Amino acid sequence: MTQKNRIPSGGLINRAKPVTFTYNGKSYPGFEGDTIASALLANGVDIVGRSFKYSRPRGLIAAGAEEPNGILQVGASEATQVPNVRATQQMLFDGLVCESTNGWPNANFDLMGAIGKVGGKMMPPGFYYKTFMFPQSMWSTYEKVIRKAAGFGRSPLETDPDSYDHINQHCDVMIAGAGPAGLAAALFSANSGLRVIIADEQSELGGSLLSSKEQINGKPALDWVRDIAANLSAHPNVTVLTHATVNGYHDHNFLTIHQRLTDHISDKAPNGQVRQRMHKVRAHQVILATGAHERPLVYGNNDLPGSMIASAVSTYINRFGVVPGESLVLMTTNDYAYQAAIDWHESGREVVAIVDTRANPEGDRISRAKSLGIKVITGSAVIDTQGKKRVTGVSVAPINAMGDSVTGKPTQLSCDTVASSGGWSPVIHLSCHTGSRPQWRDDLIAFVPGKPDRSQLTAGGINATYALNDVINEGFNAAQEAILACQKTPADRPVVSIDSVVEAASMALFLVPHTAKPSRAPKQFVDYQNDVTAAGIQLAAREGFESIEHVKRYTALGFGTDQGKLGNINGMAITAQTLGKTIPETGTTVFRPNYTPVTFGAIAGMHCKSLFDPERYTAMHSWHLEHGAKFEDVGNWKRPWYYPKAGESMQEALNRECQATRNSVGILDASTLGKIDIQGKDAREFLGRVYSNAWAKLAVGKCRYGLMCHEDGMVFDDGVTSCLGENHFLMTTTTGGAAGVLEWLELYHQTEWPELEVYFTSVTDHWATMTISGPNSRALLSELCDDIDLDKEAFKFMDWRAGTVAGVPARVFRISFTGELSYEINVQANFGLHVWEKLFAQGAKYNLTPYGTETMHVLRAEKGFVIVGQDTDGSVTPHDLGMSWCVSDGKPFSYIGKRGMHREDNLRKDRKQLVGLKTKDPHQVIPEGAQAVATPEIAVPMEMLGHVSSSYYSANLGHSIAMGFIRDGLNKIGDTVYYPQRDGSVIEAEICSPTFLDPKGERQHV
Repeated sequence: MTQKNRIPSGGLINRAKPVTFTYNGKSYPGFEGDTIASALLANGVDIVGRSFKYSRPRGLIAAGAEEPNGILQVGASEATQVPNVRATQQMLFDGLVCESTNGWPNANFDLMGAIGKVGGKMMPPGFYYKTFMFPQSMWSTYEKVIRKAAGFGRSPLETDPDSYDHINQHCDVMIAGAGPAGLAAALFSANSGLRVIIADEQSELGGSLLSSKEQINGKPALDWVRDIAANLSAHPNVTVLTHATVNGYHDHNFLTIHQRLTDHISDKAPNGQVRQRMHKVRAHQVILATGAHERPLVYGNNDLPGSMIASAVSTYINRFGVVPGESLVLMTTNDYAYQAAIDWHESGREVVAIVDTRANPEGDRISRAKSLGIKVITGSAVIDTQGKKRVTGVSVAPINAMGDSVTGKPTQLSCDTVASSGGWSPVIHLSCHTGSRPQWRDDLIAFVPGKPDRSQLTAGGINATYALNDVINEGFNAAQEAILACQKTPADRPVVSIDSVVEAASMALFLVPHTAKPSRAPKQFVDYQNDVTAAGIQLAAREGFESIEHVKRYTALGFGTDQGKLGNINGMAITAQTLGKTIPETGTTVFRPNYTPVTFGAIAGMHCKSLFDPERYTAMHSWHLEHGAKFEDVGNWKRPWYYPKAGESMQEALNRECQATRNSVGILDASTLGKIDIQGKDAREFLGRVYSNAWAKLAVGKCRYGLMCHEDGMVFDDGVTSCLGENHFLMTTTTGGAAGVLEWLELYHQTEWPELEVYFTSVTDHWATMTISGPNSRALLSELCDDIDLDKEAFKFMDWRAGTVAGVPARVFRISFTGELSYEINVQANFGLHVWEKLFAQGAKYNLTPYGTETMHVLRAEKGFVIVGQDTDGSVTPHDLGMSWCVSDGKPFSYIGKRGMHREDNLRKDRKQLVGLKTKDPHQVIPEGAQAVATPEIAVPMEMLGHVSSSYYSANLGHSIAMGFIRDGLNKIGDTVYYPQRDGSVIEAEICSPTFLDPKGERQHV
């Protein structure tokens, strides 16, 4: 099969390696080094999709990340499907399969295309908002129809077979963009001893020089590019990343780079290779050399296939050896675009005319075009195009010097391609990510980066600098600043010689005038992907949308996968013109990450499957397995739930574990408790602010229980914090709340109290923790610990001591969650299993019994101790829990949640309060979550008085116990409440104290 638009020679493609690909079910040839876009153009494919709203045929308009039309579905199998891939960025490989994402039955013949013929009147801006509001019952149907009409790709239905990863990197200077400015900066920086990372989204270094015929040092610019590329690749301090888009620029010079490692090789990554990688880079200095995008001009029917931007024409000819048509008309407001017509002419095809909107432009490129015999029409514009599925001709008319009206009768020119250039828009996206707002420059007809707030430098097109000599010198200048900032001595500055070019001033033109007003003229598209027209933007302004942000949302300007890279500036200018304001007065949008779409795979990296939700094991996990433990998931931890013996039911195992602990001694693996090491001269003050009770006088060697509340006064975590030194504390949290508490502490420190000197370190994994509880726990511990005085007066409840247990350095805390005499032993995690086994060897005489989390729940419920997250649900204050003793309103600095607790609603006397519940049938266990009512005879819906939060059978007490919430429950002790069940039965219970066992706490103080 011949490629009718392929030039016989030239370009950077590898003609020795032909490849075959499939587009919309049909096979086409191409070459290694092609993109899908260049190969489609080479094969004469005009239509690559249909537009969002009007289903108009659309062809390729650009050659890079700014392409709005060539959005394809790529993948040979269901598992390898990738939606919304830009045809201009996907490199060709043998066997590649792709298809248009819209058009039914296909993109060439789309039945919805009829809508486009009448849609201008029927679907103005705001059409969806105004039309699909009623009736509400039809919303789901509307959504399906609109989503199908939208024409975006579909996600795969099978598991992705590829793997992805992340890599953290550091460098002295990070350079975004490997065009002439970026390459100059990288070379100078590397030669000066800096560690350099340079990243570019294209398949090879060079940027705009890959499609340029300019010369550097008297040789083709590509020779200069190849010399630098070889130098950088061989340099030990340089990391070169191709196929790599710098997608985000975050605080503290942290950048994220999305690199597509094998997307250009095959549908699926070769075995053992990663498909895509996310680089996380910390840089001392950042140089943005991201270049600029050419702006298309807005004229009638400017979306017809065959309409392109001028620089794309040069790129396809010079880089890919493809001329995307037979005859060209070029419309421009500047000198740069003349190169596209010159390249077209030198490829051997017809340039019908260059239409220059300026009256009398003079410059070297203009002279060059005229010397080649190319017709130049000045002071005029292409105001309309003709054709149905491809451009067949244009209407050219003279315009005034302001560019806002037609001054003469249009004439017709026949052609199949129209290239336009309205100037250049610097790629300022990454600078915007830092919070810097771009600045409009009338002299440059562009937005340029605002003043940076960090070590950020810019060079080249991003500064609206386009002359090659100036671009390269800006790269050298930026590198020199970075070198000095890194306290290095600059090497000899490379010498570059480039012939200067005389240029005429560009013209500011954003909307080409027509003989009719925009509302009556043929559609003049600003945003190609979302079918936003100049008339639509003007209508939005007339309807009162004056803020550019509101105009965007009302019209969907810039909302497509291209994020307005081509259309936003034109849209802002048209809005400003309609409102009678300047562009700065109208304002601008600020771009956010990501610069281009990033796959979920790259975002997740290796954090998937077992690594997404990893299982965490304590140091004693192997022992638990050997002794038949059943496990439950608590956070990411595998915690022993209970230890059944042969023939035991779960309840029988729980009864045995509970009784053994109360009667002799039991042991719990408590290693999973969150542990946060807190240090700093303001640590004590910080604790007083985050806990509801007082901490100023906690002595070294003492422990204290505390509650943490959110701003609304509701309890969200609890635990014991121990004073290890005057400015050193160890905080324990719930197992599931450990990460959240640490994040919460850091949040308040960094955003509310940064003046406090305090530091937090998670040490949960550092310590293996085992709790021995029961009347024989002191006797057992004394046999393994001879350097801690365990006498009850020397080592009191809520004290801690340092010593050795089984020969291992340990911290021993006398705290209790069972209400029994208890010791919590903490040893370095690597010694956890050793100490655990020693305890069992010595504890055989005491019938030392392991117990799991379920027994722990029963034991603590017998004592009325709450579990945050089970007995709390985000709507419970300390007072609701009957824990007013844990609130200190007399502290000099208000604690978090104090104001929330004193809100009127939280002071109501009829709030639900924590109480105990004893069923009238002692063997009947109320299901957790059961709702309480005053009497079972009332009609449905019944008024609910509260609910059950914890419920168990207690073998130690011989009856069931429960804890729950009852409205004004503390004043209803002794009353009876009822719990209706799903089967129609009713459980009757008496409200009582939540402390069922040892109300005076004598057992834990023994």
